[in-house]
Amino acid sequence: MNPNDQLKIKISIADRVYPLTVTYAQEEALRSASKKIDIMINKFEESYAVRDKQDVLAMCALQFASQTEQKTIDKSEGYNKAIDRLVRLDEALDRILSK
Repeated sequence: MNPNDQLKIKISIADRVYPLTVTYAQEEALRSASKKIDIMINKFEESYAVRDKQDVLAMCALQFASQTEQKTIDKSEGYNKAIDRLVRLDEALDRILSK
């Protein structure tokens, strides 16, 4: 079985079923993502008096997007700190080697 072969699956999100054609390589991630969305929907519905699924789905989308953005920011900050350390190290080596 080739991981790029197509597979027809049904994903359930917010009590709606979505038929999808995906690769075998994508299947596990999509099923996991749909479970995480449903868990988050349940948490929002339990925590807040929300009657409209659209509002709950919008909050889920915002939550997932903000997590992705935060990871990007964290990686960027870590990268910038590493560059700063390398620049200071390079400057220190230049000082030592120029003596």
